[in-house]
Amino acid sequence: MRITLAQLNPIIGDIEGNLAQIGKSLSVYDSDLIVFPELFLTGYPPRDLLERPEFIERICIAIEEVKEVSRHNPDIGLLFGAPILRHERLYNAAILVFNGDVIGTQPKSLLPNYDVFDEKRYFSPAPEVRPIEFKGEKLGVTVCEDAWNDPELNIRASDFDPVADLARKGATILINISASPFTIGKEEIRFRIVKGHAKRHKLPFIYVNQVGANDELIFDGRSMVLDREGRPIAILPPFKEDVVTIDFDKVDTIQYEPQDRIESVRDGLILGIQDYMRKCGFDYAVLGISGGIDSAVTAYLACQAVGGNNVLGVAMPSPYTSEKSVGLARRITENLGMKLEMIPITAIYESYRRSLNEVLKISKEVDITLENIQARIRGNILMALSNRYGYLVLSTGNKSELAVGYCTLYGDMTGGLAVLSDVPKTMVYELARFINRKEEIIPEAIIKRTPSAELKPDQTDQDTLPPYEILDQILSLYIDEHRSRAEIINEGFDPETVDWVLNAVNRNEYKRRQAAPGLKVTTKAFGIGWRMPIAARYK
Repeated sequence: MRITLAQLNPIIGDIEGNLAQIGKSLSVYDSDLIVFPELFLTGYPPRDLLERPEFIERICIAIEEVKEVSRHNPDIGLLFGAPILRHERLYNAAILVFNGDVIGTQPKSLLPNYDVFDEKRYFSPAPEVRPIEFKGEKLGVTVCEDAWNDPELNIRASDFDPVADLARKGATILINISASPFTIGKEEIRFRIVKGHAKRHKLPFIYVNQVGANDELIFDGRSMVLDREGRPIAILPPFKEDVVTIDFDKVDTIQYEPQDRIESVRDGLILGIQDYMRKCGFDYAVLGISGGIDSAVTAYLACQAVGGNNVLGVAMPSPYTSEKSVGLARRITENLGMKLEMIPITAIYESYRRSLNEVLKISKEVDITLENIQARIRGNILMALSNRYGYLVLSTGNKSELAVGYCTLYGDMTGGLAVLSDVPKTMVYELARFINRKEEIIPEAIIKRTPSAELKPDQTDQDTLPPYEILDQILSLYIDEHRSRAEIINEGFDPETVDWVLNAVNRNEYKRRQAAPGLKVTTKAFGIGWRMPIAARYK
C-alpha cells in the first residue's frame, strides 16, 4: 500500500482554504491513502469558533465537498481531521473518505484538558474505538493524545490505551493524526512514544503532525513512519510543510536524529513570527533597537521570518543612552540588512519632566516613575509607526523579565507579538551564540556587554535582579516544574533570593495579563496555558 503523509499548515477558520489543500493533493500525489493532520479542515485549535452553529454547519458542508472531490478520484482514500456532530454531541474525529463516501470515522478518545489544551470544553470522548477496513488492511486510527501512553517512559494519558485496544481488535496498520504543539525536547519524546507502540504491537505506525503556528502555539511537524520493529522509514523535516509517500513494499530504514535544541527554538520562533504575520495580514514589522541582546536576537528572527526589507528597527536614544548602544544598534541593523530610523526621545522626555514636575515633585534623581516614562515614550513612538503604516510591533522582552515584572506596561511591553516572552534570558544568549556559529551576525560586543535598560545613569539589570544564571534556574523550578519554596531552597539557593523571585512572580500577574501574545517554546509559557488570578494573596 502507498500511503502519503501530508504535513501541511492549515489556517484556523479557513475551511475553504484548508479544503482546497485536500482537493489539490488528489491531483498531485499517486497514492492509496493520503493522511492529513488533526482537525485539518478547521485548523487547530479552533477554540470558541466551535460554539458557533454556522461554523459547524460549514464544516458539514465541507465534508460533503470532500466526498464530491473523492468521487472524481475513486482510487485514493482521504484521512483527515474535522469536528463531527452526532446526536447533539461534537467530536474531534478522524474521517476516512473513499470513492465519494465516508467509510469510517474515529472520534478522539482522550481529550487533553491541561496547559494550553481545553478540549473537554468543546468535545465529547469517543464512545468506542474500532479499526477501519480499507483496501485489505485494518487501519487503527487514533487522534493525537490517544497515542500518549508509554509505560516505559512513565507517560500515561489515561488508564485506557486506544492504540493497544485497536491492536487487540485486529488493526494491521496504526495511524495517528495529530496537532501536537512544539516545546523544547518534545520531538524526541514523540519519537520514543511512536517507536514504543510499533515495537509492542508489532505493527507499522504512521504519525502525521500539523506544521505551522497559530497564535501562541507553534507546530513543528516531524511526521514519521516506523516499521513493525519500531525502526524509522521516513521522518519529515521540522517547521516546514512537506509531503512524502511511502510504499510499504519498497522501504528502507533510516537513522533518526533529533534536531538540536537551540536550533529548534530558533526555527520555531522564526515560523511563529512568519505565520502570525501572514495569517493576521501583516507585511511589515517594527521593533525598538537598543543595542542590547534581546532586541538584536528579535531583529534577527524577524528578518529571517519576513526578510530584512520588511523589518524596521527604531533606535530611540534618551539622555542615558550610551554612544556604544547607538553604535551597536546601527551595526546589527546593517548586518541584518534591515532599515533603521533614529528618533531621539530626550526632548520629549524633558517635556514630560517639566509638565509633571509640580504634581510629581520630581527630584534630580531618576526614579522608577521617570524610568517608566522613557519606556512609554518609546512604546508610543512604535505604536505611531504601526498606526501610520500598518506595521506589526514586535516586543522584545524575555521570559525572565516578564516573570518578575522587570518590564513596563505600555512601554517596552507594547506590541502585537512578544517574540521572546517564553525564552529565558540565559537562552537568549544561547540563541545569539547559535546565530553566530558560522559568522558574526550579532556583534560580539552586544553578547559580552552587561545587560542594562539604560533608563538612568550607570544602570545594570543586576541592580534590581539576581544574576540571570541564578534567576533562570529558580524560575524554571518554580514555573516549569511547580516546585515549592522549600524544595527550591533545598536545591542550594539562597532563601532571601528565592523569596524575592517567588514574590516578584506572584505580584506581577497583572502585567502578564496585559502582555502581547507570546510564542510558546517551553513546557510552561505565560499565556493561554497559564491561568493565575490577579486579585490574590498567594504566598
